[in-house]
This record gives sequence, C-alpha cells and structure tokens, in this order.
Amino acid sequence: MPKVTVDGAEVEVPDGATVLQACELAGKEIPRFCYHERLSIAGNCRMCLVEVKPGPPKPQACCALPATEGQEIRTDTLMVKTAREGVMEFLLINHPLDCPICDQGGECDLQDQSLMYGRGASRYHENKRAVTSKNMGPLIKTIMTRCIHCTRCVRFSEEIAGVDEIGALYRGEDMQITTYLEQAAKHELSANVIDLCPVGALTSGPYAYEARPWELKKTLGIDVSDACGANIRIDSRGREVMRVLPRINDDVNEEWISDKARYQVDGLTRRRLDKVFLRGADGKLEASSWDAAFARIAGAAPGASIAAIAGDMVDCETMFAAKALLRACGSDLIESRQTGMSYDCSNLAAVNFNSGFAGIEEADAILIVGSHMRWEAPLVNVRIRKAVKRGAKVFVVGPHWDTTYNAEFLGTDVAVLNDLPGHVTEAFDKATRPAVIVGGAGLAAGAHGAALKLAQGFGAVADGWNGFNVLHFSAARMGALMLGFAQKGGIADIAAAIPKVVLALGADEVDFSAFEGSLKVYIGHHGDKGAHAADVILPAAAFTEKAGTYVNTEGRVQMSDKAVFAPGDAREDWTILRALADALGVTVGFDGFAELRAAMIAEVPALGREGEIADYGALPTDMDATLESREIVYPIKDFYLTNPIARASLVMQRCSDELLHGDALREAAE
Repeated sequence: MPKVTVDGAEVEVPDGATVLQACELAGKEIPRFCYHERLSIAGNCRMCLVEVKPGPPKPQACCALPATEGQEIRTDTLMVKTAREGVMEFLLINHPLDCPICDQGGECDLQDQSLMYGRGASRYHENKRAVTSKNMGPLIKTIMTRCIHCTRCVRFSEEIAGVDEIGALYRGEDMQITTYLEQAAKHELSANVIDLCPVGALTSGPYAYEARPWELKKTLGIDVSDACGANIRIDSRGREVMRVLPRINDDVNEEWISDKARYQVDGLTRRRLDKVFLRGADGKLEASSWDAAFARIAGAAPGASIAAIAGDMVDCETMFAAKALLRACGSDLIESRQTGMSYDCSNLAAVNFNSGFAGIEEADAILIVGSHMRWEAPLVNVRIRKAVKRGAKVFVVGPHWDTTYNAEFLGTDVAVLNDLPGHVTEAFDKATRPAVIVGGAGLAAGAHGAALKLAQGFGAVADGWNGFNVLHFSAARMGALMLGFAQKGGIADIAAAIPKVVLALGADEVDFSAFEGSLKVYIGHHGDKGAHAADVILPAAAFTEKAGTYVNTEGRVQMSDKAVFAPGDAREDWTILRALADALGVTVGFDGFAELRAAMIAEVPALGREGEIADYGALPTDMDATLESREIVYPIKDFYLTNPIARASLVMQRCSDELLHGDALREAAE
C-alpha cells in the first residue's frame, strides 16, 4: 500500500486508489462535479484540481490521477485556489441565474461549491448560451441551459441501469445532453439521475415547485413497493408526504431506488379510506362508526371460525397482532400469500435469497427461473449486471423480457429444468460460484424443489457460498413466513374451512369469490380491490403513517419510522386489531406498541436484530423435486401499478400510459 503526503500529513492508501481518494482519507474536502464513487471516472469538470509533486508544475485533476508512493499532494496552495476559482468561473459562464426558481436550490452542489471555491465576481460580459429543454418522460424535468456537462446521467444510464438512453450531441459549446431521439427514459431506475445531477438541469417533474428542502421533515423509512427493502428518506410537510429519496446502504440498495418507490407516494393522498364503512342490506357501502363496525363483526359470532390474510405491504407488527388475535380466538387460519401460492415454507432457508444482494455480484453462472427481474426487483437486476460485467453467464427460464445484460432464454416451460441443454450444464459445472434464482412465477409453476435440487447438484451450496435464492416481490413476505403466517395449502385451505369472518389486512389481490359466505373485513388504507369486496371497511395507516418492522427477500430485518399521521378516522393497524380483540372478548397480551414489538421479538428473536440477516439454518435435502410441464407466467403485468398506493397515484398511472402503453399525454386543446 503506497504512502503519500497530503498537506504535510502522511497517509497510507489502498493499491489503485486515486489522489482524490487519498485526500479524502486524509480528511481533506475536494470539490467535484463529475466524479462519483459508483460511476466510472470522467475527469471532465476539472474542479478537483490539486498540486502534486513529483509532477509538472501545474494543477492536476486528482480524480483521474493514481496515488503512487512518495507523492506530495497540496490542496491549499495559492495555485490550487486560483485554479479552482478559474474553473468555477468557466462553469458559471453560461449557467443562468435561476436559483430563486430552481428546485435544486438549497441542495445544489453548484451553489455550495461556488460559495466555497468561487471568486465572487465574473469577468465575462458575453451573451449566455441557451439550450432547449429535452423530453425525458413524465418523471424527469429538464432545464438543459443549466447543464454543466458532468455526464453523470450518461454514465449512470450506461453503467448502472444498463440502458443506453442518455448521451451527448455536438461538440464544444454546442454540446447538449439528451435522450435518444428525445424519447422518454423508460427504465425502472431512470429518476436516480435527478439525485446524481449536481445542478438543476435534471429535477423531479412531479415535485416541481412543491417545497424547499428546509421546509421538510425528514424521516427514515423502508420502501415497500417490492421485496428489496430499499432504504429511503421520507420528506414530509404537515400531514403530506412530499417526496421520497434514497438513503445509502451498500448492503441493500447502495444509493438507488426504483421509480415506483420514489413516485408512488402521491397516491397516499388519493382514494384513501378515512372513514369506517359497512355494507347495507342493499349491497351499498355506507359510512358508519367504529362501534357499529365492531358490533357487526362480533355479531357474526366467529369464535374459532375466523381467518386473516395479509397483503403485500403489511409490517410484521400488524401480522403478529393479527396472529395473536386469532390465537386468542382459537384459530390458526392465517396466510400471507394472497394470490394463492402454496409452496413449501417449512424451512425458511429454502425460501430466502441466501446469496444476499452483495453476494450475487460474485456469482459466475446464474440461472433465473420464473422472474421478470427488472420489474420484480430492479435493484437486484443492477447487482446481476455487475456480475455479468465480471464475466458471469446468465440463463433465464420464462417468457422473454428486455434484459440489461447478455442472457440466454431457455424457454417458457418450467420442465426445461428436467433436462437443461448441455452448454448450460457445462457452464455451471465450470463455475466456482453458481447461483439459482427462483422468482414468484417459478414458485407458482412448482419449480421450487427442482430448482433446489439443481442448485445442490451444481455445487451452489458449499463452504462460504450459498447460491440458492428465492426472489420474492412482496415486502411483507419474508416477515410473514418468519411469523408463521402461512398455511400448508395456502388460501385454498382457508377457503375450505369456510370461516365466518375473514380479516383482509391490506390484501387486495385475493380472489374473494372463494369467501362468499364469510363476513369480509378489510383493514387497509386505499379503496382498492379489497375494499370493493368487503362487508366491513376499517380504515388503517399506510407505511409512511406508522412505525414498523420489515424483512426483505434476503432475510434482512429493517425498521421504519412514522413520518405523518393517517387521515381522518384511519388508525394504525395494530390499534384496530387490539380494539377488535376487546369487541370479541379475547385477550391478546399487549396494550401499546412497545409491548407489541417486545412480544413479537420474544416469539421471533431474529425480528429484533435490526440490519442483520436472519440465520435460517441449512437448506433441506428432501424437498419434492418432481416437475411437470407448465408454462411460466410472470405475476406482474404492469411495473407501475402493482399495489394500491401505486394504482391510486396519478404519476404512476401516467408512467404506465406513456412508458409502457405508448399513450401520449394530450394537452387541453387536443
């Protein structure tokens, strides 16, 4: 490891580090616009100038300069200060004076660095260059006159997202950043370029002119739009969530989130359930009171004939409270796989993403069985793309989808696993870290046991490596399975029991026709499919309106805080279930949230270890590996409309129309 001297202090830096990284290790702040830790080095903004000896007597861009033994680096000389002032002066030649109306104001790198490293005055009097704004779709607002050509957005699209949609045209002062043929950016991670843009050239379209950063309350949260459990920051003003931004977590989402996670939040204020509703004798829902609703449920005299079905975005505390309620009633009819799947979940290691998100980057041969990765887990797709860059071969069993890396599709019939082509088995036999990923469609097609047998046959389970992975697409799934919220036969077993009362905990994808004779009680936050089928509607809190514990598909336990209050008469789910216990005359053992969480952790200790991946033990060796011919059908038909919040979101509806279905937004005059 080379040793360098930074402003008189000697530091040891890793092999291959740059001078910029050496300066940061020494505690020196180096201004930059184009450099980003997760992108390739461009070296085109020239803001990170330092003086280096031995070397030419001139300032050098330290982001592109390797750190070598014996270097003397100066970041505080008059030459460096003057050079940075000159670079900033050049950057501001054409930049418009938009700060008062720019959404980047208050969190703008250009503002901050011009204050710290600029001259304070300009010597240029020529006319400023103007660039027409580009169409980048409904999510990204462009004002390209502000662009300083750092190319972060270009490199992100090419290197991280794997979609070459953004690039540069022309040369010199005529250079412009734009999308291909000025079409919308259509990939699932497109809005991350807004966070990357160091100026106000790319800002958030739906959030435009809504708030300033200093007006917002910032709350740490977990994304529930998929099972990746991306770490997010929820920015709210008053009782309204204004925006969602990613938080850095290298083990989970690095610093990216999907467009759905970022923009579905406008659905939190639309189609909300904020009153209790009861279905009358005429079949119509009418506003009512909590007492009347509880009396209606208690009047059904369910006794032990009561069931609970959890939806895709429910927190662990809600499911534990429901389980405690049913246990007190003498029932064990609980299920979380609301679409009807009934795969074996007796061993949680067999339904977990055992490689981990960071670990899958190390795989050198990957077999994906029944997963549209870009729609079900776009952040895992980014990790697989990294593995492919390192030489991994990817094979997919299922209908074709546009991958962001080289992949071979082996057919849509799950029976291909019975006899894989020779070149596929050869690739896995040569692999030192093979991996198998089974998606929701693979589980539904009965590929679970066969895929596990294949993984074990390929040597995917060895010391220091577990390459068998199940990729869920529901944020609540792993937590539910840890709590035992599953029947051996799935929803079919519950329907066969003909319960008098069915509690639907945010469950909107259930086929409620199987429960015609039951009193259907919907405890949720949106007037979606579940509410339409319900006899009793109890308004609950959305994920931003309550504290909760979530477990992602790799078994990582994470906790979210309450950002805003629920609207109207809506209450947090656990309080509704606690009050329902009183109405049914049973005792659940908790009266407050702290008591509820403590009881949950006492029953499942792993749920109390925040940030850690739960240890589920060894994989089973006796699972049923028989496999019949069956077509794989992906569960997600529209990436932007997968849950009640997204379906209520105008932004997500517009994305679905424009980006997936090609419907252009019509102006009023049309």
